[in-house]
Amino acid sequence: MTVLVFNDDPYARSTTANVVRCADNALVFDRTVFYPLGGGQAGDTGVVERANGERIAVLDTRRDRETGEVLHLVEAVPGDVAVGEPVVLHLDWERRYTLMRFHTALHLMSSVVGAPISGCNIAPDKARIDFDIDMSLLDAGTIEREVNQRIDLGVATEVRWITDEELDAQPELVKTMSVQPPRGTGRVRVVEIPGVDLQPCGGTHVRNIGEIGPIRVVRIRSEGKKNKRVEIVFADCTV
Repeated sequence: MTVLVFNDDPYARSTTANVVRCADNALVFDRTVFYPLGGGQAGDTGVVERANGERIAVLDTRRDRETGEVLHLVEAVPGDVAVGEPVVLHLDWERRYTLMRFHTALHLMSSVVGAPISGCNIAPDKARIDFDIDMSLLDAGTIEREVNQRIDLGVATEVRWITDEELDAQPELVKTMSVQPPRGTGRVRVVEIPGVDLQPCGGTHVRNIGEIGPIRVVRIRSEGKKNKRVEIVFADCTV
């Protein structure tokens, strides 16, 4: 299995790696800093740098549903790329950091609203989270104010691992209705913002919630009986 560097260090911007498999438009490596689409967070983009200086643009990162491999999607894999070839992987760091800030902000929003989560999406320009809650209980001004108050606390985030059995004994930790915590290795990754939020999550987050910066709630709308959507941007966004 590919070593997922971001699990332990989401701030790693590059890593050396070796090609494990290649297809027409996908590369698999023995280790990666690229986060694959999942849990609502967009897949990473960036560049694969070969020893000969050639740079291959990574357009998206996905996980193969059958094999679990992390697929680095490219326009076309050069014909001379070989299994075992050493490369250096470089993230589009500005984009990734934006996703990290948004993802952590959604954790704060879930603690403010306090309702089951029915979906979410984290993109470079905005993020949204869906709640199973009565529409009348969602107020944009209140949510925005309380999320920003939490951000101002400047609390450090913590990541740890618990066993599947520990998670089964604490079902209240799982807030998402549509996405279950990643299992299969006997342990589950948990993200904690002390005094604010605690839940299983495989995504990438900032070290300190103060890094998020102020957010704005730009829209609240109904997307169905169990989906009341709250959309946010960063306060300095002109949209």
